[in-house]
Amino acid sequence: MIQNDMSRRRLLGLGLGLGAAATLTLAGCGGGDDNASGPAAGNGGKEYTGPKVDLKLWNGFTGGDGDIFKALVNQFNTEHQNIAVSVATYQWEDYYAKLPGAASSGNGPDIAVMHMDQLATFAARGVITELDDVAKNLELSESDFAPTVWKGGLYNNKRYGIPLDMHPLGFYYNKAVMQKAGLDPNKPPATKDDYMAALVELKKSGVQGFWVSPFQFTGGMTFYSVLNQWGATLFDAEVAKATFNSDPAVEACTWLVDMIKQGYSPANVGQDADYLSFKSGKNAFTWNGIWQINDLKKSPEVQWGVAPLPQIGSKPAAWANSHNFTIVKQRANNANKVSGAKVFINWLSQHSLDWAKGGQIPARKDVREGAEFKALPEISSLAPELEYAAFPPAAPGLGEVITTFYDSFNEAVLGKKSPKQALDDGVAKANKQLEDNRKKYGS
Repeated sequence: MIQNDMSRRRLLGLGLGLGAAATLTLAGCGGGDDNASGPAAGNGGKEYTGPKVDLKLWNGFTGGDGDIFKALVNQFNTEHQNIAVSVATYQWEDYYAKLPGAASSGNGPDIAVMHMDQLATFAARGVITELDDVAKNLELSESDFAPTVWKGGLYNNKRYGIPLDMHPLGFYYNKAVMQKAGLDPNKPPATKDDYMAALVELKKSGVQGFWVSPFQFTGGMTFYSVLNQWGATLFDAEVAKATFNSDPAVEACTWLVDMIKQGYSPANVGQDADYLSFKSGKNAFTWNGIWQINDLKKSPEVQWGVAPLPQIGSKPAAWANSHNFTIVKQRANNANKVSGAKVFINWLSQHSLDWAKGGQIPARKDVREGAEFKALPEISSLAPELEYAAFPPAAPGLGEVITTFYDSFNEAVLGKKSPKQALDDGVAKANKQLEDNRKKYGS
């Protein structure tokens, strides 16, 4: 159980490496001709009336959400006699490394699920194709989605991704630990003053209430959130210069490092130890992804709640990312396959309420505002964060730069450098990486 749930780190990460795929084919009815010729019988995703096509879909849903995703694909196949989608699931870091070579050799997928902050890189590399006609023919616009997520699917003013979901960081609180410390278990702290007051009471009861992880999952994401709450940004508006060493950013980093110095967190917290200690009642608060909701539901012995992140800085903010559907460019174009892929993307987007049960917030506004989504209390409780979510910017090659940001935070939390020195050094390295990206991908 823990092994599967900890793989959620990989699900949302930016990684490198190669690995083997676990493949599951969800068969549709009958056979098909992948080399069908003639005009495509499609209209930007509304319907497909052409000959049978077999489509390959790659994703990185290795956790419990993978089962839900596969069930939805199976349902699609049942409802569409002339489209059969087979699913290959990889660890995300393997997936992103494998995709360009597979696509160029003709062994890639037809459809690829991709994080919002990866779209620009793969669009710039010519791996994925434009989807403006899908948005136009399905009459999708920014008003149907969270604005940042909709804009995140653009690269050079062309659309490459259709948003499926959003997954923000949430604030989890252990009710039993809070109650033992004399705190109201049904009133999680929402402000800096309340948060610090709660940590003081927890410390009196012998509990270090807020374990600060030095790792991206999820200490780095916590820093990403607090930095934005302090009014700082990782980059300038053009994503030409790194800015995560500004005075507000240093203050945000210092606040987290001080949690350790003041005894509210142990030093040298291991990977996932913050979350595991939360489940075992050794700490009270953990800032973690929405994806942990389903894991906690499998642990009835843990008395917990979830709420939007406390506002520690001058404004609310929360790290978030989004999964998008893309269509992969092929060596030999098959218009019927492309048309069938667009129908699948539209269908799955319309069924995003079912996908929400896997621990995601639907991208479509009408689904989020519906009664059925609101009937998912834990997941819908984090939907308000989308109004101020801090999504990564859309710029090619940004994955390595953001890794530098997380590495800088790691050095500060582990005491290898002061917060200011760690962030100054990180910005210097990040600016070189951004310059290299401009040379590689163009300005």
